[in-house]
Amino acid sequence: MQLPEWLVIVILGIVEGATEFIPVSSTGHLLIVQDLLDYRQSDLFNVVIQSGAVLAVLPLFAERLKMMADWRSPASMDFNLKVLAAFVATAAGGLVIDKLGITLPETAVPVAAALIIGGIVFIEVEKRLAKKRLASEITWTIVFVVAAAQIMAAVFPGTSRSGATIIFAMMFGLTRVAATEFSFLVGIPTLLAAGSYKIYKAVNGGHPIEWGPLALGTVVAAVVSFIAVKWLLEFVRTNTFVGFGYYRIVLGVVLLVFLL
Repeated sequence: MQLPEWLVIVILGIVEGATEFIPVSSTGHLLIVQDLLDYRQSDLFNVVIQSGAVLAVLPLFAERLKMMADWRSPASMDFNLKVLAAFVATAAGGLVIDKLGITLPETAVPVAAALIIGGIVFIEVEKRLAKKRLASEITWTIVFVVAAAQIMAAVFPGTSRSGATIIFAMMFGLTRVAATEFSFLVGIPTLLAAGSYKIYKAVNGGHPIEWGPLALGTVVAAVVSFIAVKWLLEFVRTNTFVGFGYYRIVLGVVLLVFLL
């Protein structure tokens, strides 16, 4: 039985909100659910509803954002410059991807592969870092590593933007909590810019936009994202990402068996 479109949009909004900042790949899950529901939305929809998820988490970083707003202090200037540099590097890479015409895959097979590979990386990195002392300082190396991870996640759905940025930052010596926070803060301007750019291209190119479904999906994603991020920020203080790694592997294997 074909579900009503509004219900499908609500489901996709829930999936986006629950997985955007959780290191399991929101784009990958959206593609999988759309395949299961036999309902394909555009890249515009998949990217723009992320904006709602991003805006919803701003209240959770009120203290950090307050510090960043005090731009005259050396610490604030340094941190802001690093967030800006990661964003600019990511944006430049995103424009190159767009010019090359790289789009989301039409099947879930590459998503499944990325989920499995990412899951293995999560588990191995956590094992290797278990007894190492990590730092909370954001170095310039980490800034550009995070930018590279965001670009990679944009090219390979299933990688997970948040997952790749967090785990790459940890590999270069950043604590799990600091890596999670920096990943989220860099993701805010990145995802908002990506959504705005998609809308601009659609409007400028004369492509019709279904504002109703877009607005509904965005609002639902925002509500669910707030809950998910609030939980994750507490989770990373006392837990590793190993569980997410196993989840990714199991989901990837199930998908491959189902598809092949």
